[in-house]
Amino acid sequence: MSTSQKSKYLSTTALSKELKMNVKQVFQILLDNDLVKRVDDNWVLTDKGEKVGTKKKHPKIGEYIAWNENIKNNNIFKKINENDDVFINATALSKHFEVSKFKINPILSELGFVEKSIKGWTMTTLGKSIGGKQCEYERTGIPYVNWPKSILQNKRLVETMNEIAGKDTESKEEEDTKSSVGFRQKYEANHRAADGHYVRSRAEMLIDNWLYMSGIVHAYERKLPIEEDVYTDFYLPVGRVYIEYWGLEDNPKYQARKQEKLGIYDKYDFNLIQLKDADIQNLDDILPKKLLKFGIQAY
Repeated sequence: MSTSQKSKYLSTTALSKELKMNVKQVFQILLDNDLVKRVDDNWVLTDKGEKVGTKKKHPKIGEYIAWNENIKNNNIFKKINENDDVFINATALSKHFEVSKFKINPILSELGFVEKSIKGWTMTTLGKSIGGKQCEYERTGIPYVNWPKSILQNKRLVETMNEIAGKDTESKEEEDTKSSVGFRQKYEANHRAADGHYVRSRAEMLIDNWLYMSGIVHAYERKLPIEEDVYTDFYLPVGRVYIEYWGLEDNPKYQARKQEKLGIYDKYDFNLIQLKDADIQNLDDILPKKLLKFGIQAY
């Protein structure tokens, strides 16, 4: 058996996870180094790429490129990692993602990386966890945040920028890895709320309707702005508040999942409102008080 047959091969998605980089960024590096090219909207190996990669076939997604696992040690990726200690500002971020420089900090704020101060922007606990550096202008003292270059591959930031640009945020391979049955697959979103959101239970429908009728902008099943794929029940951009409804309190697996999520909320100091079954019939009394603690006035 040849050495290549003994070697382990990784899909580009798996390779990106090994490198702790975004799939799009990995493909760009492979393209820049003449290992792949685009043909009819598909990625194909170049002659150079065939020396370290091969084609494989998946029963569901068809053909895809796989790489010898040793490629992750290649200098083409080390060059990126060596620049991780270089900090960039909001203007550099706006140029990289091709958005207005006036939109960058509001986007970072919506993700929970920064928050608006009286003047300027200050870093949050989450922003600190991804390597942000709090700074201030010497002449005015106005605060701002600089970021390590690794933020350019931050999964949630890249996904959000793609969403804003109307681009697909997941590859077919990534979607396939999420097809296993879990909570979100087991309980289908078939309850239609007044604003058109499809939610997973009558209780969630009542919460969604209450927020809508109170004129509070909200997202349903928004990903938390962290690398892990964790979803919140509701997210309120104003105040950056997350709402979790705990509906299966007598289920041990659900309880374990609940404690895990609460640990994440606590770790990143996220603004969290928790609702249980007893609260659902008294939302008019309960939610305004809970929202007011985070500066959101319902009436």
